[in-house]
Amino acid sequence: MSGQLNNKVALVTGGSRGIGRAIVDRFRQEGARVITCGRGKRPDDLDTEIEWQRADVSSINDVQALAAFIAQTSDRLDILVNNAGIQIEKTLLESSDEDWDQLMGVNAKGVFLCCRELIPTMIRGGGGSIINIGSISGNHADPSMALYNGSKAFVHGLTRSIAVDHGADGIRCNAVCPGWIMTEMADAAFEQASNPEAAREDARSRHPVRRFGKPEDIANAVLWLASEQSSFASGQTFIIDGGLIAASPLQPGLF
Repeated sequence: MSGQLNNKVALVTGGSRGIGRAIVDRFRQEGARVITCGRGKRPDDLDTEIEWQRADVSSINDVQALAAFIAQTSDRLDILVNNAGIQIEKTLLESSDEDWDQLMGVNAKGVFLCCRELIPTMIRGGGGSIINIGSISGNHADPSMALYNGSKAFVHGLTRSIAVDHGADGIRCNAVCPGWIMTEMADAAFEQASNPEAAREDARSRHPVRRFGKPEDIANAVLWLASEQSSFASGQTFIIDGGLIAASPLQPGLF
């Protein structure tokens, strides 16, 4: 197998489904050795050539075990994609301490831990590309998603800091910020509406491209950032949202 990532070693967190699975599949198609992880058992439909490790990225013990596995089976890590994430649909006042620990543990601490524990391996191998999955919600607040919005803003800020602090070590770090991508998380958000189908149609109509995103749309952007084609891109947040936030919030026909 040959492709843009031939002979590269990549770790994608949260690769069992949705955006993570699309990234895992695309990387493998492009020739990378791909390792992925999740909190549950290996998915039955995961390609047999994909390496699976059971890990909770909010746990330092699990992340250190993941780093040890990579060090034992390879002398380097070329690509790290911090994709694992969860969503809680609550306002600030509705959010509990347990909600904070759970969501920030995965979405914020998980990215921090994976970067801290794996950047040394990347440096020893000559550098590499880190791609964090952020969100347009890190720049524009979705209603009743207080902790999720805050966690993605953290991811964007950490992305810039890693790029600045470790660029001389050969590390590039960028974030891909999806808009409405049709995954289980997006479905859960729509189900919070009083009329989920009407909410979906309203959201779809606000996209200039007149469709929601697919996990493959994000995987394509992540592939570019993982490849040598993006070798001068670092410290950036790339929005992939079908033009959603470029448009005026005023609906056509009002004026």
